[in-house]
Amino acid sequence: MDLRKLQRVIIDALEDVQAQDIRVYDTTKLSELFDRVIIATGSSNRQTRSLAVSVKEEVNAKGGEVISVEGLETGEWVLVDCGDIVVHILQPILHSYYQLEGIWGQTSAREIGW
Repeated sequence: MDLRKLQRVIIDALEDVQAQDIRVYDTTKLSELFDRVIIATGSSNRQTRSLAVSVKEEVNAKGGEVISVEGLETGEWVLVDCGDIVVHILQPILHSYYQLEGIWGQTSAREIGW
């Protein structure tokens, strides 16, 4: 699946389960391992788990591949590795504490187009 389509599938899956504060970062110049990082917030453990499951199911249904899902046990910070795109789904307190946006730069989704 091409990068733009994969990105759209992931964002749609996150929006379907009411993810908050969805951000997309272009990491092509920062890492050779993946091209995008998507960060989203879920309001509870249950919602972060549901968001991750939604992403996994939608990517698989559209012919993409999910390499791994980490953090479902606690649901505080769930990572979904979709190969070219890595998705971080965090609860608000962890999102605020870790500020992953600072790691991946200031190029957000609206600037790279989603």
